[in-house]
Amino acid sequence: MEFRNLGKSGLRVSELSYGSWVTFSFQLDKAKAKKTMKHAYDSGINFFDNAEVYASGESEKIMGDVIFDLGLQRDTYIVSSKVFWGGQAVTQRGLNTKHIRDACDAALKRLRVDYLDMYFCHRPDFHTPVEETVRAMDLLIKQGKILYWGTSEWSADRIREAYSVAHQHGLTPPTMEQPQYNMFHRSKLEKEFLGLFLTEGLGTTIWSPLASGILTGKYNEKIPKGSRMSLPDYKFLRDGLESEQGAENIKKVIKLSKIAEKLDISMAQLSIAWCLKNKNVSTVILGATTTNQLDENIKAAEYARLLDDKVMNSIEKILKNRPSPEPDML
Repeated sequence: MEFRNLGKSGLRVSELSYGSWVTFSFQLDKAKAKKTMKHAYDSGINFFDNAEVYASGESEKIMGDVIFDLGLQRDTYIVSSKVFWGGQAVTQRGLNTKHIRDACDAALKRLRVDYLDMYFCHRPDFHTPVEETVRAMDLLIKQGKILYWGTSEWSADRIREAYSVAHQHGLTPPTMEQPQYNMFHRSKLEKEFLGLFLTEGLGTTIWSPLASGILTGKYNEKIPKGSRMSLPDYKFLRDGLESEQGAENIKKVIKLSKIAEKLDISMAQLSIAWCLKNKNVSTVILGATTTNQLDENIKAAEYARLLDDKVMNSIEKILKNRPSPEPDML
């Protein structure tokens, strides 16, 4: 396992990390989560991603119990949470000072840790001034409850505002952003955030490298039973797959699979390796449900070297609906 700096910070994060969205509670109980987390940790993964909203807090409880049961030494792993959706009451939502403090305390309790390595503002809150949010995060850092704070799915302009507020008032600026990034979702990382990478050294912990499984090829013909697309609470993912754009994406996956076959790797490995080729990616969050899936995904780091300029150009032609590459172009 290779390690990358989290943006311009000195924190070294495994280039592949493990997240609990959808999987913990919905697909994995504590026993199964313990098996996959131990396997991830033993394989060199040092960052585990979570959020208050995942399974309404149950995901954090499972992860906290697993960390405790495994007896992981606190200075050998990195754990995160995210704040925005904590409940139905108006005081349980958003990025105001009260909810940020309450949510952080609750996350610490569920995860059974004294501090969070990373704490994300899960979405922008247009009811709360950015300055209030920055001040609340800075206070948590001064209290020792979190080490680094960041954003998730914020616009570049709003992140710049957070940096401006922090610099103006001597507060701690954000260190990282967690955007969706994969072959089908590229604009933020490849266009919108370029200035932030250059001027602020923004780190990224990208999610959904497999586009919720679409880029594995398992949805090419139908929705497998037990997959995340089949879960009632994730109908929105299924709706996207069954849309006109979803059908177009499946056509691209079928073409991309030929490149993977040529390289003798899986479609999932090709997709993860493609994400790792971007130098502005600090870590790629995996969401595997079995140790076999984890092994397959982790091997993608080795295969990134196979994606030379010719292969990357062939992939680009497919993604941009240009004429399909001939085999000798791969």
